[in-house]
Amino acid sequence: MNLQLYVLRTVATRILGAALILMSILQILDLLDVTTDILDRGLGMAGVAYYAALRLPRLFEQVAPIAVLAGGLFAFSQLARESAVVAMRASGISGYRIVGMALPAVIAVMLLDALCGQVLAPRADPTLADWWRNTTPVAERKAPSPRTFRAGADLVIGNDASADGRQITGLTIFRRDNKGILVEKVEASKARYQAGAWTLDTPVTTRFAGDLAQTSTAASTSWPTALRPQDIQGLFGDDSAPTAASAQRALKNGGSDRPESFYATHFQSAFASPFVSLVMLLLSAPVALANFRSGQGAVLLTAGLGAGLLFLVANGMLTALGESGALSPFLAVWAAPAIFGALAARTFLALEG
Repeated sequence: MNLQLYVLRTVATRILGAALILMSILQILDLLDVTTDILDRGLGMAGVAYYAALRLPRLFEQVAPIAVLAGGLFAFSQLARESAVVAMRASGISGYRIVGMALPAVIAVMLLDALCGQVLAPRADPTLADWWRNTTPVAERKAPSPRTFRAGADLVIGNDASADGRQITGLTIFRRDNKGILVEKVEASKARYQAGAWTLDTPVTTRFAGDLAQTSTAASTSWPTALRPQDIQGLFGDDSAPTAASAQRALKNGGSDRPESFYATHFQSAFASPFVSLVMLLLSAPVALANFRSGQGAVLLTAGLGAGLLFLVANGMLTALGESGALSPFLAVWAAPAIFGALAARTFLALEG
């Protein structure tokens, strides 16, 4: 038990250290760009701290795989240099079990990565964007750009939306028949979400029948749509990656401004992303069995680092192909983890003998 805790503690502390260093670097680079603006707005160091805190979930999501790779390589190389691995294997402990001792640390990273990517960051990002917009001096504020998106069969153009996603201003809705011919246009000054339903204020409805157009007005009318406030936040917010829930809603006509393949790929990616950390552990594992006296350790360290970076590049390229529809979303998201994970396992098996 003490031996298992030693291996786990060694790997966990190295991963934590790598994550803190990488997050600090990214945080500092980010703050170099925004600190002057925050101080000029009279928000002081409290504003800087608030900005930095809201950035933490997204930063952890970004650095988690690299932190596992770097931490794993450092930890396993340390164990190999100290001859701890040799002693454990001499006492009958296999290489598989040694890697298994480090698994709880990586599982913790996977769970925290999923929590940040699917829960914390999607809440922190809109809060940060709204805070930044509200603290921007009036003279420097830019007029919002209209957003065009699909809501079921409707094509919608909205000028702006509230931070909570419960109100859209300057709304225009286009409806087409099964042949793609425009049959109706609805213009409303505002759309409000109340009691689980949308209401259009002062709508002007124009119905088209051949060359004829008939216009009618009303004080208000309901808007039957599957859109929810969180969908509006995503459509009008910063260009952040959809969560599994928002991607699923978009695929079910909840509201989308990109191709179906984009949301299908991100739906798969929401489940695959945490497993990237597991692949990184497998890529670093062969170092534990390396003979550093013969120079094999340096080779495996370099190979592990290179394979990890190559994996991230390949995974990003395949994901982009999936988003564009050039590749199956399932294949785009899971191919790289499966291939690199299998290659890492094959290398480890060869070293284990």
